[in-house]
Amino acid sequence: MTFTAQEEDRIIEMAWEDRTTFEAIKFQFGLKEQEVIKFMRKQLKPRSFIVWRKRVQGRKTKHKKLRHFEVGSFKCSRQKTISHNRISKR
Repeated sequence: MTFTAQEEDRIIEMAWEDRTTFEAIKFQFGLKEQEVIKFMRKQLKPRSFIVWRKRVQGRKTKHKKLRHFEVGSFKCSRQKTISHNRISKR
């Protein structure tokens, strides 16, 4: 697959985020976990890849099946809802 520079940056950002699962990356970009690992190996410097790999390996928050909590549709519960170009008040 080929991605734009903007999409590549977003994939890297999502891969580094603790709470973004590999399933979310697959949903948004079509990359399975192993493909994300290959992508990160290609995109990052060798030392950065090692640091990232240590960070995500076995991390429960990166795998939806291992989580003990459920996250909604990729949206913070405190995020304000927007309707008709007006931000709703709490």
